Amino acid sequence: MSETRRKLTTIFCADVQDYSRLMGADEEGTLATLKHYRDAMARLIESHDGRVVNTWGDGLIAEFPSVVEAVRAAVDVQNELAGLNAGLPSAARMFFRIGINLGDVIAEGNDIYGDGVNIASRLQASAPAGGVVISNTVYDQVRNKVAVGFDFLGQLEVKNIEGGVPSYAVRIGAAEDRASSTASAVFGRQAQPTQTAAVEPARPKRWTYRTLGWIAAGIVGINLLSWQGEFWAVWPLFGMGLAAAFLWIRTTQLDRGFATLVLTGIAVVTINLLTWSGTFWARWPLLGLAIVAGVRWVKRGRGSLRR
Repeated sequence: MSETRRKLTTIFCADVQDYSRLMGADEEGTLATLKHYRDAMARLIESHDGRVVNTWGDGLIAEFPSVVEAVRAAVDVQNELAGLNAGLPSAARMFFRIGINLGDVIAEGNDIYGDGVNIASRLQASAPAGGVVISNTVYDQVRNKVAVGFDFLGQLEVKNIEGGVPSYAVRIGAAEDRASSTASAVFGRQAQPTQTAAVEPARPKRWTYRTLGWIAAGIVGINLLSWQGEFWAVWPLFGMGLAAAFLWIRTTQLDRGFATLVLTGIAVVTINLLTWSGTFWARWPLLGLAIVAGVRWVKRGRGSLRR
């Protein structure tokens, strides 16, 4: 019986988009293309010090000791396969989706199991045809170390993972127009290789904050020009600040629940200070928020133990 142990590794998961359709149209040709493409993929994985763990049907799992090399391998794979596809009729082209996760796994013999693998598989399922989607654990390690861009996709729901997994689509140069362009539109669903809609990053655009800034400046200007001894602009400024903060929370990699509780606490204290009458009444809402945060923390801890 093989020894079972735990280890931290980078999991690379890939499979073919629309494989059933390809098999239905040309079974022998599809199998030949699959073998050719998987051989190319295995060669590139090994060249980046990775190891093919398993293959099944149209899928492949590999692992890498280096997170950076795993992402570089994925980019090289998609670029090489795009070149191979260029020589095929459009109906016969084979597009792989790739998901990459850095996580703790159970190793038994040459195989790996566990949530780390499941997350990589879920990331792969959410990737567009010819695209690559990575988890936040991978992004944190590679964002300044590889010559590619990233688009934040939001929280990817994964079974047994409370709050989901923050995920990113990798932009891979010329292939971006065809592959990663559909990532945000098809997040959590299968993508079609013919879609070419432009990627809309999940983060708020800079002009959103600039617009809020100009509106705030205008409100202050009106208050000053119509000055009657009261700085009433503080309340609309307070409301706009809250709106901007909640907008930022929607795109942050922090736990949104805790971030919302903290922001609510800050808002309550601010209101107490702006309406100060000698009593710090905010302590009671703050106590309630602290209790909610504590209950949330305990539930998260129990969920981690169960996993």
